[in-house]
Amino acid sequence: MKLFYGEIEGNQVLINDEEQQHIVKVLRMKEGEGIHVTDGKGNLASGTLLIEGKKANMRVSEIKNDLPGFSPKLHIAIAPTKNIDRIEFFVEKAVEMGISEITLLQTEKTERKNVNIDKLRKQAVSASKQSLRFHFPVINDLVKIQDFLKNTDPSNTFVAHCHENLERTDLKQIPALESLTFLIGPEGDFSEKEISSLSEKNIRAVSLGQQRLRTETAGIFVAAWNYFQLS
Repeated sequence: MKLFYGEIEGNQVLINDEEQQHIVKVLRMKEGEGIHVTDGKGNLASGTLLIEGKKANMRVSEIKNDLPGFSPKLHIAIAPTKNIDRIEFFVEKAVEMGISEITLLQTEKTERKNVNIDKLRKQAVSASKQSLRFHFPVINDLVKIQDFLKNTDPSNTFVAHCHENLERTDLKQIPALESLTFLIGPEGDFSEKEISSLSEKNIRAVSLGQQRLRTETAGIFVAAWNYFQLS
């Protein structure tokens, strides 16, 4: 399947401008080739390619609406790493494994204060197409942990930290839920003050195993764990 991104309104399909350039100039696809377009909202259009100069369009043969999404839904709130390449790697792999939402978290020990969110969103779209996803994940702006917690439901929210002296639950003991939120700390982990604050809000701590994982590795680990539960 050659999957591209665009808008789907009723029976009308408009391929994204950048996608059109990619089709015509990079892939050099020919008119009449099979093509599929998703809007990332669970809709999929199938048909054949139409080339008009430098523009790419499609002759629609079928549109499927409201295709099922992933369950359980996974939201990871993760502190951006000092080396932005590592968080970009996390985004790509987590998207491939079906993550529903990513929030970048500013904590006491977060060194990186600025992130190119638009670039991460483009990477999420690219990874979604590569893995044939018809529901694209939400990539939220950088937010302070205190503000993030204001809208957090403690019944399905967990924090992964490395403080061995504090109680932590094994991932295997987490019950089956329709949606999950995990908080992943920065290099140097969450501060004890932050962990105490999370505990006061009844957010349970989990262990990701005996090894100490890097921030992006911890995020990918949780995404992979959830991937095996997807239906």
